[in-house]
Amino acid sequence: MDRRSLIKQAGIAGVLAAGVAPAVHAQAAVRWRMASSFPKSLDTIFGSAEMFARTVKALSGGKFEVSVHAAGELMPAFGVVDALQNGTIEMAQTAPYYFTGKDAIFAFACAVPFGLTARQMDAWMDHGNGRKLMDAFFANYNIKSYSAGNTGTQMGGWYRKEIKSAADLKGLKMRLGGGLFGEAMAKLGVISQNMPAGDVYQALEKGTLDATEFVGPYDDQKLGFNKVAPYYYYPGWWEGGAELEFFVNTKAYAALSPENKAIVDAATKVAARDMTSKYDAFNPIALKKLVADKTQLKPFPKDVMDAGYKASMEVFAEHEAKSPEFKKIHQDMRAFQRDQLLWERFSEFRFNSYMTSVKL
Repeated sequence: MDRRSLIKQAGIAGVLAAGVAPAVHAQAAVRWRMASSFPKSLDTIFGSAEMFARTVKALSGGKFEVSVHAAGELMPAFGVVDALQNGTIEMAQTAPYYFTGKDAIFAFACAVPFGLTARQMDAWMDHGNGRKLMDAFFANYNIKSYSAGNTGTQMGGWYRKEIKSAADLKGLKMRLGGGLFGEAMAKLGVISQNMPAGDVYQALEKGTLDATEFVGPYDDQKLGFNKVAPYYYYPGWWEGGAELEFFVNTKAYAALSPENKAIVDAATKVAARDMTSKYDAFNPIALKKLVADKTQLKPFPKDVMDAGYKASMEVFAEHEAKSPEFKKIHQDMRAFQRDQLLWERFSEFRFNSYMTSVKL
């Protein structure tokens, strides 16, 4: 090949490269991995992660994709915060109170005893100081947070025997979720047992476990707890409205284009609303089925509620004494809650109280 032909072909190659490179760049997909702390069988909670991924893909025209991985696929359920902190994954979906072993403040992004309901939590996070306070804390872990949805007020759990007074809680072996609730229950004499949800049925059946709490009728019915622990108590005073969270690695988020940041922000809201509305729609149906299957539905006696409240306030006071940041966030949440409760006296509480007294 002569020199002139070589130069000519090199020139054509250069032009082609110059023209192709921008097109390739424009089509380059953003690919994230999200690790969930939940199994696929929980179509309400895990479904929120799937809804987020579908929405991101749709809004981006397929140029931004998030693969969703159930607990245990990429890492253990409780390994997601460490993975986010060191940048192993870009995103996680979890219940923040699982990580109170790192710092008790994590619980405020999920649920604390006698805390906020689902709507109150949304209001505090979005239009109070909640999200700002929590993200300032989460920055220590390279995390930016979003709501992934809320379970609403949970049930008080399944028990093999009746709970007639606070005294009946002493020595009770109970599978508990994470957070400050365990500390409050320990003050009431409950022996906390930590085990995967899939192992609970057998433990209740054998009597090595006396009780368990999980979420509410829709999820609980799938696990069959009513067959081995017939007493179903309410309300779950430790989870007035448990918020699940999307955690995003701050560096991964910062690297996104403004358009993709907007897509993430929008997709989280779609997913969160979908999860909360599913629980509101499906729990009443599941509860009726459980009662039809001879589940004994019972309210906690007032002395149990009072004992739980007293123990919880002691736990909060102990943490406030150790951590100024914990105190700041807790006091801000309670001030917001007081205003919410005042308003609800004149709005939904009065309305719903009347509506439950009439025949529709």
